[in-house]
Amino acid sequence: MNDQRIAYFRKALEALVDSLDATARLSRWDSSESAPEPLQESAAKLGERLGAANRLAGGKFVGATQVVASLTGMSDAIKRLDAAYVQYRHRIDAKPAERDDAVVALDVEIGNVKAEVEGWS
Repeated sequence: MNDQRIAYFRKALEALVDSLDATARLSRWDSSESAPEPLQESAAKLGERLGAANRLAGGKFVGATQVVASLTGMSDAIKRLDAAYVQYRHRIDAKPAERDDAVVALDVEIGNVKAEVEGWS
């Protein structure tokens, strides 16, 4: 397929995954050492990337069946990542002692989406 929407959507999804992954990694970071700058920068862009991805995911898709299937799959993945992040934030804000469990749950969803990304081309 050569639909540019797929490439654009995939780029937004990969950027979101990168920022979520960076956020999860930073939440486990040993405070005795400074986290690498690229990791901090990616995590800092999470709000911007999440907003952009959610705007894309909220659209209606038309076109060839394969294209629509790929766009719908990526849209669903973005919605799952958003829900996982909201749950993560809720858990660590309500019960900071659950931080490790919250990070693991977020990591699981990130891993699931990473495994699916290759199928959307």
